Amino acid sequence: MERIEEKGVAALAEQAVRGLPQNGRGAENMLPSVKAAPVVALADKIIHEAVLQNASDIHIEPMKDRLRVRYRIDGVLRDMYGGLPLRLKDFLLSRIKIMAKLDTTERRLPQDGRIAFGEGDSAVDIRVSTMPVLLGETAVLRLLSGARKLLRLDELGFSPANRRLFDDWCRRPSGLVLNSGPVNSGKTTTLYAALNELNSAEKNIVTIEDPVEYFLPGVNQIQVNAETKMTFARGVRSLMRQDFDVGMVGEIRDEETAEIAVRAAMTGRLLFSTLHTGSATGAIYRMLDMGVKPYLLAASLLGIMAQRLVRRLCPACREEYDADEEEARFLAAHGYEKRRFFRARGCEACHGSGYQGRMAIHELLPVDVTIQRAIAQGSEDMDALAKQAGMVSLAEDGIQKAAAGHTSLAEVRRVVYGGL
Repeated sequence: MERIEEKGVAALAEQAVRGLPQNGRGAENMLPSVKAAPVVALADKIIHEAVLQNASDIHIEPMKDRLRVRYRIDGVLRDMYGGLPLRLKDFLLSRIKIMAKLDTTERRLPQDGRIAFGEGDSAVDIRVSTMPVLLGETAVLRLLSGARKLLRLDELGFSPANRRLFDDWCRRPSGLVLNSGPVNSGKTTTLYAALNELNSAEKNIVTIEDPVEYFLPGVNQIQVNAETKMTFARGVRSLMRQDFDVGMVGEIRDEETAEIAVRAAMTGRLLFSTLHTGSATGAIYRMLDMGVKPYLLAASLLGIMAQRLVRRLCPACREEYDADEEEARFLAAHGYEKRRFFRARGCEACHGSGYQGRMAIHELLPVDVTIQRAIAQGSEDMDALAKQAGMVSLAEDGIQKAAAGHTSLAEVRRVVYGGL
């Protein structure tokens, strides 16, 4: 008998369909049996292939005529395998639920679980979310690789000026540093890199995270747990009794956490955290909207960074070209002249996408006396003040990196403005 683990996804899907019960037995009853082996192997193969391709997420979605499998690679979803037979949808979803220790009979409500896939250095922690939809259920699997490399600050794409500014914040003995951006924009990776460089026997570093994405030797990492009522707010409050020097709060989500974080930063400690806002100045308004008193925020903030991830051009196939008129208008709006750039072409090395890997673009706002006064007075001209202070915007930082050949103008416009 041919070993099923040696087959590809399409072959395993075909074999799984042939092994499906014809007597109406449910997927939850069939999966533990020997006949379910191809379904088990198919689920494993889909995850294994995603790991090999450095995907961050797997999407499994029922369509009218097929079961769609998509991988998110370098921040962009890609349709894989041309779709699988629709008959597999309940069986494949049930197998994933079994792996994540979820209720296989519950198909009307969302469920969340975790899968420990693989062993040792190749282990992958997978967060699973299922959701009922019109055509059945979808599953999204977030892959958190235990073997993922912890990046250094000099690998994150900082411009020299931004790197000097961020290093200055990290060397300060106290204050609050915020990193803002949407989900999957690399905020936590940046803060981990900062903590890793600050890590030493002379400093007590404590983090509060949900989830803990990297293990940092020598750092006391706390996992948020709703069941035990270990919340961000409770964790930050406990930090004050832990004699910490540097702290990281994975995310500020509510008024209580924001208030405690601000007060903790004012007691002589350096604290990092993240917010879901679109810009550096937007983080100020978000903190104020959550109820933080303006004078406390002004006194505690060291600086704010906003970031996004853009795809790196494939060095094997990128090609030089002259910016067109539409791109020239985009450049002019940000104070740049029309010039030659590089664009994606596609080759075997990058699987035809024209890109390989990602890098960050940043905007850093130092909270100086002028910005402090504006926060305390509730100024609505924060963007203008940031520009006067010399802050390089996300778009401007992206244009500089496109000019250097690291990414494309099209990618910068897609990430910053949604392709407009």
